[in-house]
Amino acid sequence: MQVIIGTKIGMTQIIGDDGIVTPVTVLQADPSTVTQIKTVETDGYNAVQLGYGQGKNLSKSVSGHVKAAGVTPKVLHEFRVEETPELKVGDKVSVENFKIGDKVQVTGISKGKGYAGTVKRWNFNESRNTHGFKGNIRRVGSIGSMYPQKVFKGKKMPGRMGHDQVTVKNLVVAYIDAENNLIGLKGAVPGPKKGIVTIEGKE
Repeated sequence: MQVIIGTKIGMTQIIGDDGIVTPVTVLQADPSTVTQIKTVETDGYNAVQLGYGQGKNLSKSVSGHVKAAGVTPKVLHEFRVEETPELKVGDKVSVENFKIGDKVQVTGISKGKGYAGTVKRWNFNESRNTHGFKGNIRRVGSIGSMYPQKVFKGKKMPGRMGHDQVTVKNLVVAYIDAENNLIGLKGAVPGPKKGIVTIEGKE
């Protein structure tokens, strides 16, 4: 089963035997512990819940939930699977389940940009900055309509930018270091450095 949770370290390059330079994002993917297994019979669907990292100050409900696995994880994440995996609570899942050339999808929280205007957030054009203009070249301008007299839901406006869940598909595994629990993916992965991401293999 090709699923794991990791921490984004940053980007680098690897040079192949043919001299081609490949940009990769390196992730620290320490072994994750199976904390729960869900089945169609008991829960209505098949899934595996993994615990990652070393947490502290866990609530009593979470502590009781992961007690059988013998861990205190920082992150709990559930992965849907088609068939019940041959795993049990307490087993470890590591990068050794992946191999170079596998296609994966990575999900993480993108970088937060704070409060942004429409020029930055939606790539709007600025207003004309000509003689006699007031100089508010980055303001939104008119947002209403003649009829009905309201602002439609979904209107592109200034607001919070970034810090959204983003999934990038069809990334290729380009580097694996099982001894140090590192995995390198060709291309960019969402989120800042030290951000938590999930990696799922796609057949």
